[in-house]
Amino acid sequence: MVMWTEDQRKAIESRNSNLLVAAAAGSGKTAVLVERIIQLILKDKIDIDSLLIVTFTNAAAGEMRERISVALLQELDKKNENEQHLRKQLHLLNKASISTIHSFCIDVVGRYFHLLDIDPNFRIADGTETAILKMEVMEELLEQEYEKADRNFLGLVERFGGNKVDTPLQELILAVYHFIQSKPYP
Repeated sequence: MVMWTEDQRKAIESRNSNLLVAAAAGSGKTAVLVERIIQLILKDKIDIDSLLIVTFTNAAAGEMRERISVALLQELDKKNENEQHLRKQLHLLNKASISTIHSFCIDVVGRYFHLLDIDPNFRIADGTETAILKMEVMEELLEQEYEKADRNFLGLVERFGGNKVDTPLQELILAVYHFIQSKPYP
């Protein structure tokens, strides 16, 4: 039997409120979350497919699904009154929402595209495509600004541009852009 700390036990047993589990790497967050899910299934009789379980990476989502499966199988081995409910949960596990927030959002948009007035064949650009689009937009913007020949813009180029190339200025613009995107209201 696992010995949980007081904070871990609170996270496992807390109900009817929002809950944030934040702790250092290797501190047992995943184990606590898996135990919380198992307790919700066993004690509260909640179906696994009615939960939204969000992780930061696809690998973590896969690990979470695997750990829940193992925990359900261990509970099933105990041969108690929950056997039918546990078998149902194992069956529902494949349909459960255990994913990254990005995957969940893409799924919601894909499911409700007609309400959002979005093309049903939409897709999300990968990192390479977005980098290319950013560079194309930046080159177009710089070209437009060169045509205007505004002295403030030309002063910016003079101070931060390179010798006959705009690469240092482009890198600076991208760095500022990425920094701003990390803020709550970019």
